[in-house]
Amino acid sequence: MALEPYRVSAHNTAQASENKIHDDATARRFGFSGGLVGGVHVYAYMTHQPLARWGRAWLERGTGDCRFSKPVYEGDIAEIVADETEGVLSLKVTSRGELCATGSAALPEFVAPSTVADFKAATPPAHDTRPAADEQSLAVGRWLGMNPLLVTAEFHAQDLSDTRETDELYTREGIVHPGTVLRCCNWVLSHNVVLPAWMHVGSKVQNFGIARIGDTLSARARVTQNYVHKGHKFVEVDALVLANKRIPLARVTHTAIYLPRQLAEAA
Repeated sequence: MALEPYRVSAHNTAQASENKIHDDATARRFGFSGGLVGGVHVYAYMTHQPLARWGRAWLERGTGDCRFSKPVYEGDIAEIVADETEGVLSLKVTSRGELCATGSAALPEFVAPSTVADFKAATPPAHDTRPAADEQSLAVGRWLGMNPLLVTAEFHAQDLSDTRETDELYTREGIVHPGTVLRCCNWVLSHNVVLPAWMHVGSKVQNFGIARIGDTLSARARVTQNYVHKGHKFVEVDALVLANKRIPLARVTHTAIYLPRQLAEAA
């Protein structure tokens, strides 16, 4: 079974952010054509297909994963193709004629939610006191938290606009987009350490529930890996994203390059 391809005019929402990999000039020094569209947004584009296949049930208990191999750029068309085999959607994102991301999605019959008590709460440091991202500040076993985010109607509307989402379910029911749920895992990192130029490279997601306008998002995460591969320094976290401090929304294995080879060599 194949769904109709979904096409999005990609949007780089983070050109002015602290993460300079989204800035055109910095990204070009890294060998890219311009600032990268964030991985969480590319994942957001990908989630349109499992929602089209399974509806809100996928938001409540579905699984998804994504792996990014090539950049998606501002204003380019990203095409998401989904093919289903034995209940699993295979997802591919192409742009500029290149395969940029791959992933999959499925809808288990039943999922046992993770227990909030299994994830320790941690308060991020003040913004100006965050340490640099390194082997100590992102040491394996360290617990990380996120500054809570109240989902206002204004934030929700802007978020859906930024994501270019066309499914009316999110607007009709005030549901927080799964791309925003995954974005909490980025904030778990950036709220705790300084990341001058970094890249989200992949995630594995188990959905547990839905958040809506008026809910407050937060996350608890433990660093599970910190390693070097091809000169890049990687970090992996096991994160639980919550609504209102107590309702699990998703458990995520989230992987990022926190120090690209180009910056490590210049240090």
